[in-house]
Amino acid sequence: MSDTIRLEPNPANKCFGCGGDNASGMKLTFEQDNVNRRIVGRFVLGNRYQGGGGFAHGGIIAVLLDEAMGKVCRFREVRAVTAELTVEYLKPVAVEKEIVVEGREIDQKGRNLFMVGEIRNESGEVLARGKGRFVIISRK
Repeated sequence: MSDTIRLEPNPANKCFGCGGDNASGMKLTFEQDNVNRRIVGRFVLGNRYQGGGGFAHGGIIAVLLDEAMGKVCRFREVRAVTAELTVEYLKPVAVEKEIVVEGREIDQKGRNLFMVGEIRNESGEVLARGKGRFVIISRK
């Protein structure tokens, strides 16, 4: 297996965040880092996703964290759904500057996978943090 796999939007998937078959979707592309077992995305959101004042809408920040953390399930080769998601909004996320979104697993208990995510600016400053609990619904 390659050290890094590019996760392009699936043209048959209707997911708002990562699907390729949703005209209103974000069509997010991530990198699967197989060495460090993390998912990383780099994005410039653009004005379409702003809440106000040139900053990303809080719901979009939650979508980014949910997508990155949810994709971490790939390392276990399972399908899982978000059961809980909490977001700490630390600093405004500018829509016209590049951000880095990262997700990784921190624990597993039975069917529950516990993830953390971060959104950072180009200088590495953490702008938002997420914690998620994902429940495994099937093996891939």
